[in-house]
Amino acid sequence: MENRKIAVVGFGYIGSVIGSVLADRGYTVMGVEPNQRIVDAIAQGRSPFAEPGLEELVKKGREAGRLFVGKDPSVVADCKTIVITVGTPLSGDHDPDLSQIRAAAEMIAPYVCHGALVMLKSTVPPNTTEGVVGQVLADKKVELAFCPERLAEGKAIGEFTAIPVVVGGVTESATKRAAAFWREALGVEVIEVGNARAAEMVKLADNLWIDLNIALAGELAKVADRLNIDVLDVIRAANSLPKGTGNVNILIPSVGVGGYCLTKDPWFVHRLGKNLGLELLIPPASRNVNDSMPTYSVELIKSFLQGRGKPTAKTKVAVMGIAFKNNTGDCRFTPTKPVIEALQAEGYVLQICDPWVEEHDIQLVTELPVSKDVEDTIRDADCVAFLAGHKQFHDIPIKQIVELANPGALIFDGRMFFSKEKIREMESVGLHYKGVGR
Repeated sequence: MENRKIAVVGFGYIGSVIGSVLADRGYTVMGVEPNQRIVDAIAQGRSPFAEPGLEELVKKGREAGRLFVGKDPSVVADCKTIVITVGTPLSGDHDPDLSQIRAAAEMIAPYVCHGALVMLKSTVPPNTTEGVVGQVLADKKVELAFCPERLAEGKAIGEFTAIPVVVGGVTESATKRAAAFWREALGVEVIEVGNARAAEMVKLADNLWIDLNIALAGELAKVADRLNIDVLDVIRAANSLPKGTGNVNILIPSVGVGGYCLTKDPWFVHRLGKNLGLELLIPPASRNVNDSMPTYSVELIKSFLQGRGKPTAKTKVAVMGIAFKNNTGDCRFTPTKPVIEALQAEGYVLQICDPWVEEHDIQLVTELPVSKDVEDTIRDADCVAFLAGHKQFHDIPIKQIVELANPGALIFDGRMFFSKEKIREMESVGLHYKGVGR
């Protein structure tokens, strides 16, 4: 069994979850993170990210003396197990940018002890673990493995301690050692694959499937709008068909796809295909469909308001939510950004609310002010556009929306997925409803 001091290199969203959970499991976690805001937050026992349950774990880890985060990479010297989880953005031409991974490996290289287990969890194209990290640490005789991160924001802690962990090592012994670590640390099922390249491909396959599935739902929604049917009825019924080891499982359309993974991982696969002499058709198709949904959503809003004779220069749209996902504050690559930009370009007067997003992340989306006051944002609106389905928005009674918004206001459902009962209630009190494909 490895000693119980673990280094986590990169204490961003995923690193914070991993490190805090491992500290809660009794490990001493030494985090290495260049962002001073994150370092300060952890030192004060605060979560640097709006993730349910994370602040409690950070506070608990700090009080127990098992969670430390700083900028000094030399802390890895005492750790037999090192987890690297840093960003892998896209370059301008859709190539994966591995500079942060190389920089992280180079930063810790002088201090890594011989024989350490180094596990990469950043989403990367195949051969990165061996070809980049392995190359930098070649003279250290470390064991290298890849373990894809497969966590969903808003429920990351529960998933990290429940869903299977995939591991693939550069050598068989690295695979076995990484598998043994996660079994002992988390007590979850561990799936061993043939090598690190196979493990690296797993996360890309997962996210390509998700992106393509959502694109299918988006295309069905567009058809449903033309046929005046409810796409959720269609999807619910279609998903009752047994197929393979489960049922057909079409996901749900919305205002668009955002976040750090789904917006880039399909392009990783596309570039990988090119590098292998293949012209893969699915990745760009799913990306193009999902990238079209913000503009499509604005056209739905515009069509209704124009039909009601509302001049854009005086029409107020209450934008409810700018995060890319319900009940999180993450604004990275959020589809709400192009929605807001398109509404602004049309000349609508915008009032924006998001109770989850921190002040420092608002600038990723808009320069307009963003309020946390739900009621004030809705007041006198001609359209209440729900672009995120935050709990605070679900808690608003329909009768309160009627009292605050202008008579006959449009409720645009970009991600709330209101029930038919709620829709009937809206229409009974004079509101108008339009969802994506509904």
